[in-house]
Amino acid sequence: MDLNTKKIKKNAFRVTKVRGVTASRIRVPGGHMQAELLGKIQEIAQKYGNGTIHITTRQGFEVPGIKYEDMDKVNKLLQPIIEELDINQEVPGKGYTAAGTRNVAACIGNKVCPFANYNTTNFAKKIDKAIFPNDLHFKIALTGCPNDCIKARTHDFGIIGMTEPQYEIDRCVSCGACIKKCKKKSVDALKFVNYKVVRNEDKCIGCGECVINCPTGAWTRSKEKYYKLVIMGRTGKRNPRLAEDFLIWADEESIIKIILNTYKFVEKYIDKDAPGGKEHIGYIIDRVGFSEYKKWALEGIEFPEKTIIKQCVYWSGLHF
Repeated sequence: MDLNTKKIKKNAFRVTKVRGVTASRIRVPGGHMQAELLGKIQEIAQKYGNGTIHITTRQGFEVPGIKYEDMDKVNKLLQPIIEELDINQEVPGKGYTAAGTRNVAACIGNKVCPFANYNTTNFAKKIDKAIFPNDLHFKIALTGCPNDCIKARTHDFGIIGMTEPQYEIDRCVSCGACIKKCKKKSVDALKFVNYKVVRNEDKCIGCGECVINCPTGAWTRSKEKYYKLVIMGRTGKRNPRLAEDFLIWADEESIIKIILNTYKFVEKYIDKDAPGGKEHIGYIIDRVGFSEYKKWALEGIEFPEKTIIKQCVYWSGLHF
């Protein structure tokens, strides 16, 4: 066969170590889908793959053992999955139209978890709708609270759910449960003043431990949804590091705009001669400078009054 490996990878198939054999990568934004779709993935694996399915680290599926000549047939079987998950597509029946921006991963969120401050799946799908398809390799993860079960700080963009605890003083019985839990499980942002609880607003990270542990409902979550955006975490061979705070008490729209602005920044500054034509976004920022990146990232965005924007961001981590 006359094969174009770039075309294969762009169509979200993997070039494997076995000649003539590929693997289909299936997006599941937010890591949540209807159970009936598992049967459709099973059909692909049994009919055109080797009968196995790999659950990827990014909450998608990979079906190995597919012959190159069967890719078009697999794309047709992928169509109902793509439609059900409402993933952007240029040509129906032709599968995915980019292999770049990775599946947007998310913890299970407040649909199930009592600690989560928002619906992570819905926000993940909203982000995916805004950014995909794209050939640039961004990694984005959402976690419902600062427990960070999704390991958001190892991603290019990590979105951590926050709440601004609301205190109804008349319901408080001064039991101290919230203070004890905040000290033991969070950042010790609460204290007693005249037998009532006072929250240190500068110290509070919006985790919601006080809300979960108050026996009388004196603490409740705010109606407004807030997020912490951490940026440029990475693993890999060279200089792995954790993401650092960029925005605190941010809103959804501002975060999406920053991500979209970052695509423009990368298109401007990416090293076209990098191996494989790829250069990790974090290395681009290291090379160009954070101050230049910040100008691009914040372009045209009006933030809510409550949002805190870090003026300088410094990353630590290993250096080779």
